[in-house]
Amino acid sequence: MAAHLKKRVYEEFSSLVVQIPQEEAPAKKLRLSKPSKSAALHIDLCKAANSTDALQYLLHFARKPVEAESVEGVFRILLEHYYKETDNSVRLKIASLLGLLSKAQGFSPDCVVDDAINLLGNEKSHQVLAQLLDTLLVIGSHLPEGQTVRQRLIEVACKHLFDTYFGVRNKCLQLLGCLGTVDTPLTKEEGPGTSMVGVRDVQSVISDYFGDQDPRVRTAALKAMLQLHERGMKIHQIIYDQACRLLSDDYEQVRSAAVQMVWVLSQLYPESIVPIPSSNEEIRLVDDAFGKISHMVSDGSWMVRVQAAKTLGSMLQVSPHFLEQTLDKKLMSDLRRKRTAHERAKELFASGEFSSGRKWADDAPKERLDTNTVNLIASGACGAFVHGLEDEMFEVRIAAVEALCQLARSSASFAEKCLDFLVDMFNDEIEEVRLQSIHVLREISTHITLREDQLDTVLAVLEDSSRDIREALHELLCYTNVSTKECIQLALLDLLKNLNKYPTDRNSVWKCLKYLGSRHPTLVLPLVPELLSTHPYFDTPEHDMDDPAYIAVLVLVFNAAKSCPTMPALFSDHTFRHYAYLRDSLSHLVPPLRLPGRKQVYSLESVDSGSVSGSVESAQLFLQQSLNRISTIQNLEAPGAQDLLNFTIRDLQRLGELQTELAGAADFCATYLHCQLLLMKALQEKLWNMAVPLCLKQNVTAAAATRQILEETYKLEFLYSGLESRQVATIHHVRLQAKALQLILTARTRQGLESLISSCEKFLHDIESFQRLFLTELPHLQDSFVNKVLELMPRLSSCKPVEMVKILQTTLRQSGLLQLRLPEQIHRATAKIIEPTGESDNPLRFTSGLVVALDIDATLEHVQDPQNTVKVQVLYPDGQSHVIHPKPGDFRKPGPHRHRLITQVYLSHTAWTEPSQIEVRLLLAYASSSSKLGWSDSIESLPPPEAAIEGTIPFSKSVKVYIMPKPARR
Repeated sequence: MAAHLKKRVYEEFSSLVVQIPQEEAPAKKLRLSKPSKSAALHIDLCKAANSTDALQYLLHFARKPVEAESVEGVFRILLEHYYKETDNSVRLKIASLLGLLSKAQGFSPDCVVDDAINLLGNEKSHQVLAQLLDTLLVIGSHLPEGQTVRQRLIEVACKHLFDTYFGVRNKCLQLLGCLGTVDTPLTKEEGPGTSMVGVRDVQSVISDYFGDQDPRVRTAALKAMLQLHERGMKIHQIIYDQACRLLSDDYEQVRSAAVQMVWVLSQLYPESIVPIPSSNEEIRLVDDAFGKISHMVSDGSWMVRVQAAKTLGSMLQVSPHFLEQTLDKKLMSDLRRKRTAHERAKELFASGEFSSGRKWADDAPKERLDTNTVNLIASGACGAFVHGLEDEMFEVRIAAVEALCQLARSSASFAEKCLDFLVDMFNDEIEEVRLQSIHVLREISTHITLREDQLDTVLAVLEDSSRDIREALHELLCYTNVSTKECIQLALLDLLKNLNKYPTDRNSVWKCLKYLGSRHPTLVLPLVPELLSTHPYFDTPEHDMDDPAYIAVLVLVFNAAKSCPTMPALFSDHTFRHYAYLRDSLSHLVPPLRLPGRKQVYSLESVDSGSVSGSVESAQLFLQQSLNRISTIQNLEAPGAQDLLNFTIRDLQRLGELQTELAGAADFCATYLHCQLLLMKALQEKLWNMAVPLCLKQNVTAAAATRQILEETYKLEFLYSGLESRQVATIHHVRLQAKALQLILTARTRQGLESLISSCEKFLHDIESFQRLFLTELPHLQDSFVNKVLELMPRLSSCKPVEMVKILQTTLRQSGLLQLRLPEQIHRATAKIIEPTGESDNPLRFTSGLVVALDIDATLEHVQDPQNTVKVQVLYPDGQSHVIHPKPGDFRKPGPHRHRLITQVYLSHTAWTEPSQIEVRLLLAYASSSSKLGWSDSIESLPPPEAAIEGTIPFSKSVKVYIMPKPARR
């Protein structure tokens, strides 16, 4: 009886299990009802009357995407047609399509390897054979390491290495480079038609083709060997001699690959000893390789010269005397093999001859070396960098400058020796070369001290019309050491000339003098009476504080005085007043000084940020503790919870001001908590327990809070960089809460069922998009608003709009605050407008109807893709607003995560009766559909997550500028 009962239960359970797929079967049928790509291709190829039609069908098919599940079927159809086709061009196209299909995502090519290999057996066309090998290369690169199939592909490559067509040999060598391993012996036939077989490793097989008659094959062999190195295989040192011989090849592609091969071997075996040809001397391999690559800087091809120059910069293990030889065209005596006095006396005695006096000067010392005197470095390598810096192609000159920089950074003595050469490059005719030379000298400035003649050459560049060149030189002078007080005086005079000629360089010149003074306090000290025009007996006139040149001198002196306590004794009374003024107005340029005998107002060390700012670790701990404290908000009543949020937001904002390293994270958390505070206030009890006509004012307040929350969420998403998927999901969760609140308020205040239905449908679409985009983050959103709504989705999809609003209202009020988890590093995008300053009272006058150019100079921090996102907005007093998109060429990148915007904005307006102010500020543009995480790439067939909402976020302070459009004269 029990057995019978078990059987019945099992049958009922089985029927239940079977019923579930039957219910899902229609969905599967709908999916399979789509026309098969393989069937369509088969029909098209069968319709082809000739090879031309077949080729057209194949070209048309290649433009269409193929799903992963259809790839194998299409592969079989193409193989079937390949065997039937007699035309080489059609078979070539099929072979090409097979390679493209093997790259399809989600398709594993294991099942088609044998078929692809079998195609090679009967193929007579060399071009088709090369394309089939390329397909095998694609298949092999998608196979996992260590499979036996890879060994089969390597054997196929070895078998076809003797083909007479260079393309086949190239593809075989690429296969060996891509798939070969060091521990796999290869069975290679000794020649076509012979039965001799030898077991060799992959490197020896590839190196046999270094001497191939076709230069393309020689290049492919070198590149295959380099690919083995990139895959982690150690190249044998025996390859070095063959690679050196290829440096003198007739073809530039071979020489270029040989340079790279020699460099690789010099890094693998730097301390190995190699003999010098035609002598008994031996040197280190890295020195020998350095000499040979130096010789290639004089190559006939400019592309080889560029590569050789770049390669020299990465050879940091070379001996110092070889390094210094590259700066001198004459061969140094240290690099010649010298015979000892004993060897010379022995040679003289063996000859049996002494000077007879019959020949004129037969015993005079000879400058020319005999054949036994051997150079340890090729004569063509002498002065390699001199040749590179004097090259006719500016690309070679830039590469040589960059190589000098890399070598000089690792060697202080070499940096001093190459200083003159780099300074000479400041006079190059190409602006890019001059700019690169300045940047290079800036990078090695810690190793060098400029002499007066060198500084004179450097300062001449301040006359350059390019703003980028001048500002780069100001940056160089900030970190350069000079030797005498005359150098300081010379630099100051030239910088003041620069300031007079180019007033827009004001901030850059002031910053330069700040660092120049702080680095050379002892050199500035004897110049102070002359610079400040002071006299030991007579009072001197007070300078004008509106003069940028006088401010520049004061910046130099005050920064030098910080490290020189005796300097303030030389100041006059009005200099102390000027110091107090500048300390308040230009605090970033003027340091705090302890001035004896003065009021405490001048002693500003107590305001130093270092004394009040804690360590980064303690600040991070405080930030985390503040977020943990918020997690207890669920246990508090509404007034206490709001007070806790207010206090935490205040603390985080203050933390961002004190600790700049954590400013981005603190501002991010404060903005997020502000959104939660607004949401909490909008969901107060009294608003939802009263009739709608009795709480109209509260409804308006809640609607304004909803709009503000939406704006803040867009700021959180697009104004901060370094966010992870978890934080973006949290931001979208708050946005969904705001949209739900917006829907509830719409239902309470507006009449009409149609608008409510469309709003409900849009909200349901937003919920589905959130679920699809953040599927991996849903487990971390337990007990959240979205999690509860997703559980109620079947009910929400079928209920009436009014009922849906009630459900959302209850769910929204019952959902708690979602805990925020911080990533490693968050940075806020910021911008500061340097010009215009907004301080001038003189209006910018122009004729109405015409335009006037306003120069904009701004610094941008942590802005991603500024060329497409940064805009300039101009607000006129009458409410008009113009948004200008700067050109991509207006953006510079002076450092990582930093950009500089230098552009012009054209203003125009009708005539005004009196001057008025316009506001200029920078905006960050965003589009909500183009999210940072690139979700749309993985869901191409699905609709976009939400409508493309575009907007702008102000992220700089507004600057006010006086303008005065004048009426046109008649």
